[in-house]
Amino acid sequence: MSRMTPFSSPLLLGFDTMEKTLERLAKSGDSYPPYNIERVRCGDGQGDKLRITLAVAGFAEENLEVTTEENQLMVRGRQTEEGDREYLHRGIAARQFQRTFVLADGMLVRGCELKNGLLSIDLERPEPQRLVRKINISVKD
Repeated sequence: MSRMTPFSSPLLLGFDTMEKTLERLAKSGDSYPPYNIERVRCGDGQGDKLRITLAVAGFAEENLEVTTEENQLMVRGRQTEEGDREYLHRGIAARQFQRTFVLADGMLVRGCELKNGLLSIDLERPEPQRLVRKINISVKD
């Protein structure tokens, strides 16, 4: 018996990579660092503006890396252990993370800011141009 998925419809052509991406995202259950995604209202009618805010307390700018690769936004954090400290209690671990967000086609990263332990990444999706193209039909008898 074959598995039916929402993308197995014959009307949805070329969405197989999106289905694989969704399956991969569903399997990644890591919740560190916590984050918010919000819609930023600008009122200029220039398209959607989003802001991703990650709680990265304890990470300095040089410990963070934000990159885009194809349609993925990756945020990495690396902290190094300071060997000369003697802890009586250790509740805050020097931890590494990698958080990946899948971006829709046309999404642009507009900027990134680290303030008070929060890393904010501003995204924008400009309003797409509506293209209508007539396809000529060739007749062969």
